[in-house]
Amino acid sequence: MTTLTTGSLRVNGATLHYEVRGRGPLLLLIPGGTGGAAAFDDVADDLAAEYTVATYDPRGMSRSTLDDPGAEQRVAEHADDALRILDLLSPGEPARVFAASSGAIAAVHLLTTRPDRIERLVAHEPPLVEVLPDVAEHRALLVRVQETFRTQGLMPAMAVFAAGLKKGGDTTGPEAEALLPPRAAARVERTMADLPYFVGRIVPGFMSYSPDVDRLQTLSDRLVLAGGEDSSGELPYRPAALLAGRLGTELLHFPGGHTGLTTHPAEFGERLRKAFRA
Repeated sequence: MTTLTTGSLRVNGATLHYEVRGRGPLLLLIPGGTGGAAAFDDVADDLAAEYTVATYDPRGMSRSTLDDPGAEQRVAEHADDALRILDLLSPGEPARVFAASSGAIAAVHLLTTRPDRIERLVAHEPPLVEVLPDVAEHRALLVRVQETFRTQGLMPAMAVFAAGLKKGGDTTGPEAEALLPPRAAARVERTMADLPYFVGRIVPGFMSYSPDVDRLQTLSDRLVLAGGEDSSGELPYRPAALLAGRLGTELLHFPGGHTGLTTHPAEFGERLRKAFRA
C-alpha cells in the first residue's frame, strides 16, 4: 500500500484538505460532483507508482471547510485553489492535471489563466453548457433545478437534474454524477451530506461558466478533452465533444460513462496513464 500523507492548506475563504502519495512528477487529480479526494481512492495508489499523486476536497466539500458556509461559489476561486495546491507541491514546475466534471471546469479556467503551471490537462466531461448551440434549453434546466430545490427539496431537484443530463431527457442508463454509482457505496453518507451544497452552489455557479475558447485554441496542445464511452449524447459529454472539434483535437474516450472513474477504476487509470505518456 502506498503511503498516504494528508494536510490542510489555508486559501482565500476556506481551508482545503489535501492528500499526497507516491514519488515522481506531480499529477494533480481534481474531483467533480460530491466525490472529493475519495473519488480517486481506487486509482491513486496505482498512479502513485509513476507520479506524486495529489488530490483534495474542493472548498465546501467533505473535509474542506468554508469560512462562510453561505458563500457564493465561483469557478475562478476554485481554479485558484487548484493553483495554490500546485504552488505548494510543485513550485515553479508545470504539472500534469486530470479533472472530472465540475472539477474539469475549474481546471479549464486555470489552464486559460495560468498555462505556465500546467504541462497537460485531461478534462473529463466538463459540463461547459454555455458553448452548446442549445444553451437556452440548459439554462432553463438550471432554473428548474434551483426552483425545485427551493420549493420541493433535494431529491426532487436531483431527479430534475439527472433527467436533464440524459440524452433527450431519458431517465435510464448510467447515473448522473451527483447520484450514487454502485462502487461509491462506502462514501454514501459523505456524498449525501455534500449534495445540498453541490446542487445549490456548485451546479448554478459552474454550469453558467463560459470558457475562453479563443484562449483555449492557443493552448490546445496541452489540453486533452475526454468523454465516457457510454456517454455519447448526454449533456456533460456534448461540450467536450464540441470543443474538441472546434480546437481540432481528438476526443479521448474513457471506459464507462460520466462516473467511469468509479465504475471502471482499473481501466480508467490505465487509460489516464497512457494519456499522460502520449
